[in-house]
Amino acid sequence: MEVILLIGLQASGKSTFYQEYFSTSHLRINLDMLHTRNKEKQLLQTCLEISQSVVIDNTNPTKLDRQRYFQLLDRADVTFIGYYFQSKLADCLKRNQQRSGKARLPEIALKSTASKLELPSFDEGFSQLYYVTQTEDQAFEIKEWENEVQ
Repeated sequence: MEVILLIGLQASGKSTFYQEYFSTSHLRINLDMLHTRNKEKQLLQTCLEISQSVVIDNTNPTKLDRQRYFQLLDRADVTFIGYYFQSKLADCLKRNQQRSGKARLPEIALKSTASKLELPSFDEGFSQLYYVTQTEDQAFEIKEWENEVQ
């Protein structure tokens, strides 16, 4: 079973990335849909019981935020994979302005997440880590993690 954590600011492309790469094989879990950590935990436990691979599509900005998943799903048959999205605040703010309705977030929300964003590391429990950027035409480029900001 794979547990994929997407890590990055709001409007950094995480949900679009899920749609393009994992929507046919992994269940998407996020707080926007579930609204509470308790519901998230229940759904994750169910996925664990039935061995359903998941993508956790939250900002997951800090090691502490990410650690809840490692503790909850700490089993030998779970592979943790992280995708860190290049999170330039200016780019995310620009993409956020293109959103409408409830999808558009207050600028302060992005700035708050940016202020606490921590790079992931293998010592958290990841088996694999990747660095994701978007090109000018919004295509995704995926590189293996090099333990440094690119």
